[in-house]
Amino acid sequence: MFDALTDRLGGILDRLTRRGALTEADVAEAMREVRRALLEADVALEVARDFIDRVKARAVGVDVVKSVTPGQMVVKIVHDELVKTLGSEAQGISLAASAPVPILMVGLQGSGKTTSTAKIGRRLTTREKRKVLMASLDTRRPAAMEQLAMLGEQTGVATLPIVPGQTAVQIAKRAMEAGRLGGYDVVLLDTAGRTTIDEALMAEVVEVKRAVSPHEVLLVADALTGQDAVVTARAFDGALGVTGIVLTRLDGDGRGGAALSMRAVTGKPIKLVGVGEKFDAVDEFDPQRIANRILGQGDVVALVEKAAAAIDAEQAQKAAERMRKGQFDLNDLKEQLCQMQKLGGMSGIMSLMPGVANLKKQMAGANIDESVFKRQAAIIDSMTKAERRNPDLLKASRKKRVAAGSGAKVEDVNKLLKMHRQMADMMKMMGKGAKSGRGPLAGLGSALGFGGGAPQLPPEALEELKAGKMPTNLPPGFPGAGGGLPPGFPGMGGGPKLPGLGGFPGIGKKK
Repeated sequence: MFDALTDRLGGILDRLTRRGALTEADVAEAMREVRRALLEADVALEVARDFIDRVKARAVGVDVVKSVTPGQMVVKIVHDELVKTLGSEAQGISLAASAPVPILMVGLQGSGKTTSTAKIGRRLTTREKRKVLMASLDTRRPAAMEQLAMLGEQTGVATLPIVPGQTAVQIAKRAMEAGRLGGYDVVLLDTAGRTTIDEALMAEVVEVKRAVSPHEVLLVADALTGQDAVVTARAFDGALGVTGIVLTRLDGDGRGGAALSMRAVTGKPIKLVGVGEKFDAVDEFDPQRIANRILGQGDVVALVEKAAAAIDAEQAQKAAERMRKGQFDLNDLKEQLCQMQKLGGMSGIMSLMPGVANLKKQMAGANIDESVFKRQAAIIDSMTKAERRNPDLLKASRKKRVAAGSGAKVEDVNKLLKMHRQMADMMKMMGKGAKSGRGPLAGLGSALGFGGGAPQLPPEALEELKAGKMPTNLPPGFPGAGGGLPPGFPGMGGGPKLPGLGGFPGIGKKK
């Protein structure tokens, strides 16, 4: 999502921040490049022009805060204006009305309207604890009603029984009546779509709206349609008075211009975005967090939310206690591998971390095969309980059987055991630091060759760091000082390299 725009803006703004002072010509040149980047990302021309004008007006002659360079101020201005363009603050689906709350789903055919209806129904059921009824008003597309009924079964959300021969308005009225009699909190009405906007489509949707007076009219638009999405948004908003936008397939669009354009053109908030095929792959649209991601500043809040949803708190507490004691067996390793998969693998985590855009590109260039996590988990599953607790029990004959049972090679088993041994050694070092009363990082510092803790930086090195420079007078043993890291430390000769760059145990390249 927004990868192309992030790369372009990142390069432009990096050049600005490296300069000590900015002239009006510097800002004008940078803004021309930003405008070109926005247009290449499918942002509507009028939106791009307005965005650049606002940034220019604030950037030229800006009051620079003490200890902040003009370039950094321009980055902040671009960030603030991005947030403003995207809608300033997050706005979710409003349910503040008497039950059942009718929500009308509208949009063109193929935009993902029916699937989005099922995703929203599941979200309201699981997160909001609402009783939801879904109804298909699409009497034209073959098997449209059956599709929603099937999605209802898969998501566990109730659907209105199909009665052949009824019109869209009759189905909508029946759905509202069923919602009242069945004690439902929300009724989702999935309307018919067309390949293009036409009068018949609009007339039918307007008639349905008049019949049920929906609390929300959500326009579902495909992010991959680019600037055409803006035309669609204007047409539906003019005819129906759209209250919010749901953008689908945002994970498949590296440009993301539709998100910037639709909010600015219609003035209506983007409430939800589809970020995957699974039924839980729908997120609230938060302008602040999206702006951070566009400018390569990551989205730590999203990472924490994913971790909270994917990781069992009780299991995590037990694992932390075991690691504090320096205990780390193959069961613990498998748990870590499974959690990595739940969080989207290495690339999924990196995409949400701030300031790691370059490392992410490095990993992409290394062609990492993240399915290795599944293979490693399969190897561990092929072992006995005793072997998982004590890997030293695995002799040559057992390694062959474990490899055969998991569809792997003996070399893969050895790589996994080596990775576990290195991680277990690190856990023991951290555990020793914790037991000594100096905290776990003391043990880690000792493991890295610091002799019981990281060395102190001299005052001149601290001043260089404050000025944004790399310290030149680092003490022996400090990372980057040369000769201070022990052999076998990641990146040193004879030891594993950075994860994903070809040498980290258990992570290989795609075949």
